[in-house]
Amino acid sequence: MSLVSRSSARRRRTTVAASLGGALALALTACGSPTSHDSSMPGRDTPSSVASTAQGTHHGDSAMPGMTMNTGDGLVTKKDGYTLAAKAATLPTGKATSYRFAITGPDTKPVTDFAVEQTKRLHFYAIRSDLTGFQHVHPTMADDGTWTAGLGALRPGSWRLFAQFTPRTGAGKGQDFVLSRTVTVPGSAATTVLPKASTTATVDGYTVTVQGELMAGMAHPLTVTVSKDGKPVTDLQPYLGTYAHLTAFHEGDQAFAHLHPENKVEGRRGGPSLSFHAELAKSGNWRLFLQFRTAGTLHTAALTLRVS
Repeated sequence: MSLVSRSSARRRRTTVAASLGGALALALTACGSPTSHDSSMPGRDTPSSVASTAQGTHHGDSAMPGMTMNTGDGLVTKKDGYTLAAKAATLPTGKATSYRFAITGPDTKPVTDFAVEQTKRLHFYAIRSDLTGFQHVHPTMADDGTWTAGLGALRPGSWRLFAQFTPRTGAGKGQDFVLSRTVTVPGSAATTVLPKASTTATVDGYTVTVQGELMAGMAHPLTVTVSKDGKPVTDLQPYLGTYAHLTAFHEGDQAFAHLHPENKVEGRRGGPSLSFHAELAKSGNWRLFLQFRTAGTLHTAALTLRVS
């Protein structure tokens, strides 16, 4: 072999080796380290309950429509150092009442700086153990971080109270949380049987139709259509920065899910079809509560949805 040929062969071998080395480096970089999950509360934030979810990212002080929030199922009082702190273990029967609480941070001090999510700094929900009596309210916060939630009359039984929030500063800055506590309302607590699964519900003369096949732990699109007297409703008014608000609770354990709207508010009239990003962590029956506003009146439609 000539000197020129041997030199060319060496160059070719050098080029191949460099290419293989570069490919190996890229492969090692891509593998990286596995993402760890908080395991301080077994059975609450397991990988199955956060499958396909991404950490919520905030732009300014509000979340973008259609984004996913990694909140877990809400069935914990404490997460990542943040606690839903409250003294009341019982609430009065059959009359409006106030529930006072605070969100304390890893330093055990009340948190007072919250990001705005769907026009509010904190969303508060009450649901009875049989998934009746749904209430969605927006508490007021005092300067010392004490929140006061005004609740309507509660029937006797066990209730779970949820607080949904995002700290704007501190260790949990930009992280979305849902924490909850249970309270007892004294009295005879007759259980209401959950209505059978259905794709339609009626409220105040409106018919709500839900379309979408959902599987546990997977993200799916869900479409909600609102009609009245057989005609599409196109005068939905903005409510909490969207044209509708959709919350779901799982039968049996009351696991929480907030289904995020994908429709941007454009003008003062919306409908009849609304798109949601649906990701329900568990199979079984979920009770959905759709809130929408027309002519200044807020309507709440409820239906049972089966998730395979």
